[in-house]
Amino acid sequence: MKADTLHLKRMKKWYGGALVASLFMLLVLRYGVIKNAVEESYLTNPFSSNGTNPLEWVRFTGPPAVQNPETASQVISIDTIAFSLFAQRNLSKGEQESLLTWDLLKHLINHSQALPNGVEAIKEAGSAWNSLMALMEVEKLGYADDNSTRKTKEKQCPHFLNKVNATESDKSHYKLRVPCGLTQGSSITIIGIPNGLLGNFRIDLTGEALPGEPDPPIILHYNVRLHGDKVTEDPVIVQNTWTIAHDWGEEERCPPPTPDKNKKVDELDQCNKLVGKDNNRTVSMHSHGSRRSSMGLQGVKSRRYFPFKQGSLFVATLRVGSEGIQMTVDGKHVTSFAYRETLEPWLVSEVRIFGDIKLISVLASGLPTSEDSDHTVDLEELKSVPLSRQRPVELFIGVFSTANNFKRRMAVRRTWMQYPEVRSGTVAVRFFVGLHKNQIVNEELWNEAQTYGDIQLMPFVDYYSLITWKTLAICTFGTEVVSAKFVMKTDDDAFVRVDEVLASLSRINVTRGLLYGLINSDSQPHRSTESKWFISPEEWSEDKYPPWAHGPGYVVSHDIAEAVYKRFNEGRLKMFKLEDVAMGIWIANIKKEGLEVKYEKEERIFNEGCKDGYVIAHYQGPREMMCLWQKLQETKRARCCGDS
Repeated sequence: MKADTLHLKRMKKWYGGALVASLFMLLVLRYGVIKNAVEESYLTNPFSSNGTNPLEWVRFTGPPAVQNPETASQVISIDTIAFSLFAQRNLSKGEQESLLTWDLLKHLINHSQALPNGVEAIKEAGSAWNSLMALMEVEKLGYADDNSTRKTKEKQCPHFLNKVNATESDKSHYKLRVPCGLTQGSSITIIGIPNGLLGNFRIDLTGEALPGEPDPPIILHYNVRLHGDKVTEDPVIVQNTWTIAHDWGEEERCPPPTPDKNKKVDELDQCNKLVGKDNNRTVSMHSHGSRRSSMGLQGVKSRRYFPFKQGSLFVATLRVGSEGIQMTVDGKHVTSFAYRETLEPWLVSEVRIFGDIKLISVLASGLPTSEDSDHTVDLEELKSVPLSRQRPVELFIGVFSTANNFKRRMAVRRTWMQYPEVRSGTVAVRFFVGLHKNQIVNEELWNEAQTYGDIQLMPFVDYYSLITWKTLAICTFGTEVVSAKFVMKTDDDAFVRVDEVLASLSRINVTRGLLYGLINSDSQPHRSTESKWFISPEEWSEDKYPPWAHGPGYVVSHDIAEAVYKRFNEGRLKMFKLEDVAMGIWIANIKKEGLEVKYEKEERIFNEGCKDGYVIAHYQGPREMMCLWQKLQETKRARCCGDS
């Protein structure tokens, strides 16, 4: 009898597993058939006007994205992906809360080529969104097996990864998979010994390879050449980036060939001034006289200082900063490498180490990881206040965040989002987050959005060059989803004194044509091609920008935010990749049409850190956020966290 019962249980489990697999395959096949049917009908007659085009509802009457017939196929593929991004889904009311801005941004398809990486970001989002929705559908079927909880835990982003005795005899290189990318504060520590014939080795931080491309982009190429190269016979470190579209970028060498061009990254030298300098070592010559003989000069030996030596153990750490990646060797800072456009730390998916090196261990720490909501004791206090049409919103705050910045969002929830004005609904706060190329990150992000109700997902994959789209989304949410009196933009590493912002707006007493923030009225575009903020003359031909407010925090009145959204829908909004400057450009154009603009400068918004008396303090990590909040609670004064 027991055997029969056991057999029956096994059969049920087997049938359950088979049913899940069958349903999943049907779901995939169903999506494939729909997708192929849409592509086939649309490719056959992409511009038909007989009402059979299933993409008509995502198109608008503004100017077309591309008018060049040579790129028509690119437009069609984008539109096909648009169908999957904006098609109706079987989503609950709670799930739809994280997509309130999503459909309102469908016209971004027509602006996809206005900003760098716009086309790629939408294509990649289409793939990521389909994968995420397919997974959610399978989970909704409710046939998860007994190991589902364990599997979920396995898929979570780990806080650290390590590998001891990394070198294997049959391998000439080593790869460490970083499942959820890097974030500010993440670090990769490598312990090894340069060996072999030359002792040359390289460390590459690579991203995800695009479909159809054999090689992934290299976010950082760190190449140690102990015996020099074609440029120099002295040891040198070469840093660079690589993409299939742009090949190798401009080399950064340490020591640099021209020391006067040694720029700063996160206030640290691109190349430590000691690297490449002579270390004069004098060998004492014993003599009976006070005067040294000419033979004594042979005892002076000159050598170049270099942090790596063949046959010598080193401990090197690559650390992710706010402006770039820093490298220390044996505790001493050696090089800095500034981020380049589209090559940012959250995109890193693998660490690769090659060359003449005996690798002892690799440790990745400070990695982005989500919080386990099952063990969050104050979960209800952290959930967002539901929106209500009956309750007017005085101020809407949109927060820029990237998908794997889990800890930063939690720090914001636990600190300035606990102001009474936020908890009462007078002020509404939402995070604006693009999709990630990594499916694990998207799963964690989706679960976080459903848990806290304060995330607005964007229909594109995040790139720094596309942050202007988020500014547009914030204006859209602040006027079309909630009708806020004022709309504010900030970052997830900015501490906002909500009460003081409201007090300042009340004191100014201007409700129309207002830009409140740290106003910059005398800035020029960066013309260096290697700058993260590079602007070509084609993008902005004038020598100066119109007045704009620094990105860590600025406020616009409802009429300005509404005009931004309307001009976007009409195809009249100039897309500009520097979002804070873009807002200044938009306001200047609106001003030309007759709006009287009030530029209100707030000196207490600190763009690069914290000072006592702040209204907004930028570049604050999760620990600093908690410290600032604690000081406010204890002293009722805006005091910074530090040695004092």
